[in-house]
Amino acid sequence: MDMTKVANVILYMLHKQVKLLNDKKLSILLFLMDYNHLKYCGKKIFGDEYIKGSRSPEPKLLSELFEIIATEEVLEDEDDRVFFIQELLDNMDIDIIERENFTELHFVEIGIDYDEDLFDDDELKTINKLVNQYKEATPRVIANDTFKIDEYRAKEKGEVII
Repeated sequence: MDMTKVANVILYMLHKQVKLLNDKKLSILLFLMDYNHLKYCGKKIFGDEYIKGSRSPEPKLLSELFEIIATEEVLEDEDDRVFFIQELLDNMDIDIIERENFTELHFVEIGIDYDEDLFDDDELKTINKLVNQYKEATPRVIANDTFKIDEYRAKEKGEVII
């Protein structure tokens, strides 16, 4: 997985003032970006594997990282996941919000600009299209749109979609 690209797409979404940007909305948007880019350009942008969750697609590694951040689990220094989490924290703050039945992560700007040079022109088109399409949408609305994708519907919960 390309965590530098993930961090920069989050910075881009913060810059674009994407509403209700939390770990759930981000995860679904990353799936849609990778799904669309794979379908039309033959490769994923971010490189994570996505599995069918109970309510929406979930990026396998990124969901694990978000869970570590949310629970404030301490990892061993040599754990590869430390590098991925540090890449995020070098670019933004992450607020842990405790809700009644779940924990949610909010991404907060710290004055670092996104680097669009990390993405090729086709990747930028895919990212822009989906950010503009879902900028105001709730995570639930976006998740509902994933159910329109045949490859998503055909999978059982826990199976890899892409």
